[in-house]
Amino acid sequence: MTLDRLSRGQRAIISAVSGEGRGRLRLLEMGLVPGTVIVMGRCAPFGDPVEIELRGYSLTLRRSDARTVETEV
Repeated sequence: MTLDRLSRGQRAIISAVSGEGRGRLRLLEMGLVPGTVIVMGRCAPFGDPVEIELRGYSLTLRRSDARTVETEV
């Protein structure tokens, strides 16, 4: 299941980050690496962006970026 499909408050573990180039590297630099536990937070009124919590901080991502992150619930 990809990160953008999680429900608010749902906990998951990152299994892979797909994509290529600078976009993928940027996600990895922000801490979205395989094995990291995340919790889905709030979502903007029109569904974009989404907020997730990981490693003790909150991170806001575009839904298109969240689609590149594979998770295991």
